[in-house]
Amino acid sequence: MSRSLRVPRSLRLPRALLLFAVAAPAAAGVLHDPRETRLAEVRQLTFGGENAEAYWAFGGDRLSFQSTRPPFACDQIFVMPAPEAGEPVLVSTGKGRTTCAHFLPGDRKVIYASTDPTRAECPAPPDHSQGYVWPIEAAYELFVADLDGGTRTRLTENDAYDAEATVCATDGTIVFTSDRDGDLDLYRMAADGSDVKRLTRTPGYDGGAFFSADCSQLVWRASRPRGTELEDYQRLLAQGLVRPSKLELWVSDADGGNARQITDLGVASFAPFFTPDGQRILFSSNYGDPKGREFDIWAIGVDGAGLERITFTPGFDGFPMFSPDGRWLAFGSNRNQGKPGETDVYVARWVDGPAAVHVERAADRFAADAAWLADDAREGRGIGTAGLAAFA
Repeated sequence: MSRSLRVPRSLRLPRALLLFAVAAPAAAGVLHDPRETRLAEVRQLTFGGENAEAYWAFGGDRLSFQSTRPPFACDQIFVMPAPEAGEPVLVSTGKGRTTCAHFLPGDRKVIYASTDPTRAECPAPPDHSQGYVWPIEAAYELFVADLDGGTRTRLTENDAYDAEATVCATDGTIVFTSDRDGDLDLYRMAADGSDVKRLTRTPGYDGGAFFSADCSQLVWRASRPRGTELEDYQRLLAQGLVRPSKLELWVSDADGGNARQITDLGVASFAPFFTPDGQRILFSSNYGDPKGREFDIWAIGVDGAGLERITFTPGFDGFPMFSPDGRWLAFGSNRNQGKPGETDVYVARWVDGPAAVHVERAADRFAADAAWLADDAREGRGIGTAGLAAFA
């Protein structure tokens, strides 16, 4: 079977965080909303299906990404040219489920997480009888592979969840998420998998980290449940599940020191990435639609100031990542869908300028919450009703 495949037009949706967002309707045929003044020359690189988490090579000429497409039943890792469109090439084995692929310095190899060979079949979907939850697959391990998939080296081997890896541009150091010590925390290790060190220790889900361009800082998403929420978090984690309803952004030094929370939006904010100068962070959030599934890309300063909305098209926009030269932004989006639920990879030329700071009046948020509560979809919020499920 050829490892070079065209993107099909009809597929299911990406997993994990993206599943939380894609139920929102998207605008057919809208490639670029005129309010998106930070974006120019928007280009669609995939056409149809499930395509997400597109991350630049250090040379700025390729993207790694994950996609579900025939003959594969769940996400596999591919590499394709960028910013000019080109043919995707399969990197992973085609077995199990994979996630979060990043190039290593030199751009000859990528690191990604996979359930193969521990579990060659696609994992079963989680039980949503406990509300919207993600599975934390203990079968995920970290691998380094050549770009043609011919050689693969295993970096982790245990009964824990090891995934969500990212790579330092200067020395190839890897930061990843694991529950090996009983909680979902960030860990740092050498490029060969040695010298593993734990970076976070506060109860809650710490994941999806990225280095700044000079590798002096880390940014990641985190939950910090307390009281009954903490009890719920720990109960679900013991079952290999997590509830992602409230995630905030944190920044620290590269060794995990000087950690501080930079958002307090009370919603699901994730997929953060530094601007090339390390002064601001782009991320995806449903802050503009806190009770719904409208996710957009936002920007905020590392000091937590200057919140700015970047994208405006209906549906999902997320997983922003700057090219190494800062000229291009790669992201995933529901925009310009050929069919409902499609998510594709886009690149756009980044337009610098003063931040258009987002200001929301308290009355606006109150009115939005009241309208959401009054919606017919949440009628009858009694035990066991569909309205209660929507409210949760």
